[in-house]
Amino acid sequence: MSKPLSDHDRRKQISVRGLAGVENVAELKQTFNRHLHFTLVKDRNVAATRDYYFALAHTVREHLIGRWIRTQQHYYEKDPKRVYYISLEFYMGRTLQNTMVNLALENACDEAMYQVIYSSFVFWCLLFICFPSMFCFWILACFLDSMASLGMAAYGYGIRYEFGIFNQKIASGWQVEEADDWLRYGNPWEKARPEYMRPVHFYGKTEHHPDGVKWVDTQVVLALPYDTPVPGYRNNYVNTMRLWSAKAPCEFNLKDFNIGGYIQAVLDRNLAENISRVLYPNDNFFEGKELRLKQEYFVVSATLQDIIRRFKVSKFGSREIARTDFSKLPDKVAIQLNDTHPSMAIPELMRVLVDIEKLSWDNAWDICVRTCAYTNHTVLPEALERWPVDLFAHLLPRHLEIIYEINRRHLEVIAAKFPGDHDRLRRMSLIEEGGQKRINMAHLCIVGSHAVNGVAQIHSDILKATVFKDFYEMEPHKFQNKTNGITPRRWLVMCNPGLAEVIAERIGEDFIRDLSQLKVLRKYVNDEAFIRDVAKVKQLICQSEINILPYKVHATTQQLFSNCQPLKVFVPVPSISKPPLTLFYCNLCIKREPNKHWTPRTVMIGGKAAPGYHTAKMIIRLITAIGDVVNNDPVIGDRLKVIFLENYRVTLAEKVIPAADLSEQISTAGTEASGTGNMKFMLNGALTIGTMDGANVEMAEEAGEDNLFIFGMRVDDVEALDKKGYHAAEYYNHLPELKQAIDQIAGGFFSPKQPDLFKEIVNMLMHHDRFKVFADYEDYIKCQEKVNDLYKNPREWTKKVIYNIAGCGKFSSDRTIAQYAREIWGVEPTLEKLPNPDDKGSVR
Repeated sequence: MSKPLSDHDRRKQISVRGLAGVENVAELKQTFNRHLHFTLVKDRNVAATRDYYFALAHTVREHLIGRWIRTQQHYYEKDPKRVYYISLEFYMGRTLQNTMVNLALENACDEAMYQVIYSSFVFWCLLFICFPSMFCFWILACFLDSMASLGMAAYGYGIRYEFGIFNQKIASGWQVEEADDWLRYGNPWEKARPEYMRPVHFYGKTEHHPDGVKWVDTQVVLALPYDTPVPGYRNNYVNTMRLWSAKAPCEFNLKDFNIGGYIQAVLDRNLAENISRVLYPNDNFFEGKELRLKQEYFVVSATLQDIIRRFKVSKFGSREIARTDFSKLPDKVAIQLNDTHPSMAIPELMRVLVDIEKLSWDNAWDICVRTCAYTNHTVLPEALERWPVDLFAHLLPRHLEIIYEINRRHLEVIAAKFPGDHDRLRRMSLIEEGGQKRINMAHLCIVGSHAVNGVAQIHSDILKATVFKDFYEMEPHKFQNKTNGITPRRWLVMCNPGLAEVIAERIGEDFIRDLSQLKVLRKYVNDEAFIRDVAKVKQLICQSEINILPYKVHATTQQLFSNCQPLKVFVPVPSISKPPLTLFYCNLCIKREPNKHWTPRTVMIGGKAAPGYHTAKMIIRLITAIGDVVNNDPVIGDRLKVIFLENYRVTLAEKVIPAADLSEQISTAGTEASGTGNMKFMLNGALTIGTMDGANVEMAEEAGEDNLFIFGMRVDDVEALDKKGYHAAEYYNHLPELKQAIDQIAGGFFSPKQPDLFKEIVNMLMHHDRFKVFADYEDYIKCQEKVNDLYKNPREWTKKVIYNIAGCGKFSSDRTIAQYAREIWGVEPTLEKLPNPDDKGSVR
């Protein structure tokens, strides 16, 4: 006989998790035991926690299969326009718990596992085993969730990297990268589809014949697809994320092996499969650049073959060609290029249409432009991807010819519209001359797409005014804005169920599907009971959620959660030197007035530096060095603790974000494209201290600027300072606290054994700082004083928290995707549910 839920699960049981029906629990127990025995070949005497995880994952996955198949049947029956979102990076986070939330199985699984294993704690351990731990771009996981939740025929395409983004270790204060071998135990969520394997070609040469161009003498790599189900929120839709794995076309060179050439026998195989070996190969050397370009072409070539195959057939599971009229392709296919990484989709689609399908150039180009759309993620011109022409000529000779032809026609149009403007021709060319010739991939994306969007309003405006000004003047109709968003299913219901329940008690559960309903919470701003409940949720998180972390965390991270210091501040690690600002400020203020009452702070800093990014690594080293000094300073004591969150990732973010009180989003105005971390903190009840940059601008509009701590220059101020000239020394000499902080870094105060360790950071700040960090410092200090003053009044602080939560409606990825659908893809979202496949006769 099982115990009541209240006895074994101290977490508050909330309705948004779904009810634990007796029949559901019994069926889950039976299925779990079956998988433990017949899939894992274990019994409970020898099963480890990981075995329990796999058994539970397979159990939950069974609830997806019927829905997954029925969804694809539905798409083939209705033949809607399909959306293909191509990215080199997906970061899905914990699939198990997200699936249970979307299928309303969480409570039933909890009760079933308690009855089977007699431990609710083990159930939560299973949830925190991070499978799969895929790659970067967290926002794309939100987008896939929203596409399924909005009933859209959508697919995510990427690479199935054998090793994801590295695991970060901190050793003696330095970042050390370790391989993230996330597939070593297998992945219960994916399904290999060898029947859809596709050849991808590299190298070779082109031959021009009267009947067209042929790309010959190529090397072939096979692309093997692995499908992962992506369930919508309680609507019975299950979409597909398809990731490609590189396979050698020949298993083994037996001839070389027989004559003793074992190394040569496997060399070609290894070289081919390196394409999907690792995310972010170091491109500081030629082989790294070539591998990166190979990855980019590999994913778009395989994906476009898959898209065209699906376009041509008309029945579920059929291989018979039913469509041959490619003029209909833009009516049935929308391809979204996430950043410039999949930009090769444009010349590849042209190659397929012209060389293989034998369309005229003009018809093919019209189809290509109407089909493709491009999302930009940076306002920094130097961050736009550029590839050497010589590398293209070697690796993708036919595509180089196509890009040259696209550019020739593109320049003819510019010359006709702006006669005599040779400088404009140079600026807008796809080929950058001077020194080593390079292909500007962002220009290729703009020219080859019908829509170009930024990911925050300020970002999109800057693109039109600066980076892509010439293109905007020529084709203003192309440029749009699509402010990013996050899924409330993962970033509220799943990671902060206590707050989700407090909200649901006031306004019902429909806000999970329609986040704009949170605006109703404004009428509870002065409700004492609601204020008390919201504040209590934050307090309980430290006592329950954080302290049961079953995965290994850095020792100081555990110390943070155990001590639960007031005013927990989270600061992301960017590529500029602003994170130490809060440390300088707190450290110097406390040391200057040690007897003053200071609000204790725990400053959490998290993020990874790319393996080849030296400056970012040095910033991490500076942060850990400051932490070593501050955390052991008896004068400062417990009033300031500095925690570097080792190996910051989705799994850890889901625990840290609900616990944070203050989120620092302090990039210089006009430099951050968007940011979604700030939205996650806002939704989970953290206030924001930040500049008017990226999504902060729209957050201030939605919640009211008075309910955020806004400081620093605006974009116009930055432009004015650029014209005047920024001189760091002026701020250094004018602000004693800033001067002292910089002198401490330069003089080895934080690195006494290596006094010169951080001099290059000081040199960058003083002489080469394009981000003008010092210009915002004085205003930042004043804003931090406002934070301290408000935090001393918990009631007023919580009221601002409520205003922020109530203003989060705009920042749902459902809203973002609905705008993409209607304004770029020509697709109408739906909130209608598919029939439950468990109903008799619903699956054929």
